[in-house]
Amino acid sequence: MSARNIGIPGVSPPKVSECNDKCCPFHGTTRIRGKITKGVIVSKRSRNTVIIRQDYLQFVRKYQRYERRNSRLACHLPECLNNEVQIGDIVRVGESRKISKTKAFIVLEKLSSTAM
Repeated sequence: MSARNIGIPGVSPPKVSECNDKCCPFHGTTRIRGKITKGVIVSKRSRNTVIIRQDYLQFVRKYQRYERRNSRLACHLPECLNNEVQIGDIVRVGESRKISKTKAFIVLEKLSSTAM
């Protein structure tokens, strides 16, 4: 079974030819639609799940300054990308249908490696 093109410019299928994950956008039936964003992997403890952190700036009107904030997002990690990504890597994720109670995003590709 060959990897399919998911229709997002700049995202190429992984080099792994076999993947038995039905939620994989490249080898399964799940489609990517909605937001495409990126973040840093902060946890990889659960099976087929990673937690990414997204940093952003929030303007505080009272003090006329910005404060740093972050949000954490649970994302599905397909089997074909499991060996590529580690904690600290920057990854691109895409929105899909709900996979579980907390997961609605899927890891699409690794953008850069750990900077440690």
